[in-house]
Amino acid sequence: MVLEMKVPSPGESITEVEIAEWLVEDGDYVEKDQAIAEVDSDKATLELPAEESGVITLKAEVGDAVAVGEVVCLIDTSAEKPEGSSGSSDKKEESKKEEPKKEAPKKEESKKETYASGTPSPAAKKILDEKGIEPSSVSGSGKDGRITKDDAVKAKPSMGTPTGGSRGESRSKLSMLRRKVAERLVAAKNETAMLTTFNEVDMSAIFELRKQYKEEFKEKHGVSLGFMSFFTKAVIRALQMYPAVNSMIDGKEMITYEFCDISIAVSGPKGLMVPVIRNAENLSFRGIESEVKRLAIRAREGEITVDEMTGGTFTITNGGVFGSMLSTPIINPPQSGILGMHNIVERAIVRDGAIAIAPVMYVALSYDHRIIDGKESVGFLVAVKEALESPEDLLMDGNVKKALEL
Repeated sequence: MVLEMKVPSPGESITEVEIAEWLVEDGDYVEKDQAIAEVDSDKATLELPAEESGVITLKAEVGDAVAVGEVVCLIDTSAEKPEGSSGSSDKKEESKKEEPKKEAPKKEESKKETYASGTPSPAAKKILDEKGIEPSSVSGSGKDGRITKDDAVKAKPSMGTPTGGSRGESRSKLSMLRRKVAERLVAAKNETAMLTTFNEVDMSAIFELRKQYKEEFKEKHGVSLGFMSFFTKAVIRALQMYPAVNSMIDGKEMITYEFCDISIAVSGPKGLMVPVIRNAENLSFRGIESEVKRLAIRAREGEITVDEMTGGTFTITNGGVFGSMLSTPIINPPQSGILGMHNIVERAIVRDGAIAIAPVMYVALSYDHRIIDGKESVGFLVAVKEALESPEDLLMDGNVKKALEL
């Protein structure tokens, strides 16, 4: 029996995928549930498992865009597993060993040198003169090495390499995910009235809390007490104070959400992923840290699903892990706001009328000015700053141990 394997739907609204890589070769024997291909959608990279065991026949090439429901390969389930075979990888190794050595190609006979060698035709000379290119720098493809008009058209002027450095270049096709990200970023810039407001946060209070409780927190809950839980809590508080920031435009209407689904930007093997912490307003510090860890691991291992990245009412991105001091993050459409975290650096600040050294982070809020006014955007960011500088009072209700479930 020959089984037709069709492209399954990776998620709602996705109509096609792209074959990113075949993990097996045509004619291989594959086992049921073995990963046979990686496919890119416009939201994630997913593995395609074999539906049955048998010999596979590929029906699509790497880079092909394939519609959901279209046949990508055939599996002959009646074929018997080859004796001594433990998978396609063994077959590949054997084929490499058995592959005969190819004879080195014979050198082409040198072209006959004549008076025409390196001499441009009248039309070619005119083009080279206009480009400012010396004929001696052009290799002629005409009879006896004569420089043709086509050679002159293709010739490029030297950019100058006084150090003799390499001038090589390479091309590679953008994945469907990367192309979609590019489209969304351009759309966010072109279709929203995006502005960014900045502030600075004295992180001293959070540093003290983490120094005092991080070991006990990790020992009890199995996750670290990081900065993300404090920032998520501060953002949720600010969203509840300024609900317009937790809104988005739908045609001529504004949708305001009563829940906080917080998207967190994570760097994955295929680029930036933005998984979502659902109903973050109901989670404790432990719950947020556990969910951040779970989603980050899944994203970095390429296991994140489309459903886990769909939705979100507000995004937090942390460029500080890469050393960024300040940036203007781009809105994650159709959301209306994104908070950018940055690196923490000891800076001189004024505290109680005196100069002091403190760990300071610059924060940035990019927002859609079509539905969020300046007063709301600035008020939102100030609310985030206040909560981060007074976490015990504003995020923990004055009881640190209870908030951390210690």
